[in-house]
Amino acid sequence: MPTPVSVRRAGVSLTLCCTLLVGATACGSDDKDTAAAPSGTSTAEKQKFAKTRFVANAGLAAGATYQWIVKPYRAGKFKKGANGRTTALVKAGLAGAFTYNRLKAATKNAQGDPTLSKAVAPLTAGIDALKDLPGKLRKGESTDSIVNSFDGAINSVKEAGKSAGAEVKDKVPSTGQLRNG
Repeated sequence: MPTPVSVRRAGVSLTLCCTLLVGATACGSDDKDTAAAPSGTSTAEKQKFAKTRFVANAGLAAGATYQWIVKPYRAGKFKKGANGRTTALVKAGLAGAFTYNRLKAATKNAQGDPTLSKAVAPLTAGIDALKDLPGKLRKGESTDSIVNSFDGAINSVKEAGKSAGAEVKDKVPSTGQLRNG
């Protein structure tokens, strides 16, 4: 049975993580992607930068998904009674929100490249479906289907990128990037 101190710590940790999650999604505006675009460049250069930004955003999303959602799930950290379950679920919820944010940015980046935009366009509905899953993941609701949804979305984006000549590799973000979106 948990002690009152451990329950209080878990409550404080959960509150802090939820606050960071709200901040990360609020701060995760896609405006910084467009602000980084060089002005006065040719169409070919804009397309090159679009692919580069797509690969970077999709890679961060893939890395976060693997590190804090898929890997702990496979290790059994999300099962009831597992040691560190609450922490793993909170981290997975934060990673899920970060992943959603970066995938949305990646789809916006893909619009700058004709080949990428055609490859990624069918995936937007699947990415939009991820929006409410981080909250469910933090609560521990149906983790099997949620993990599969994130993993499937990431694999689809990777395949779309590869087919358009923009291979995506996992890049695990720092915890600071998770918080700042």
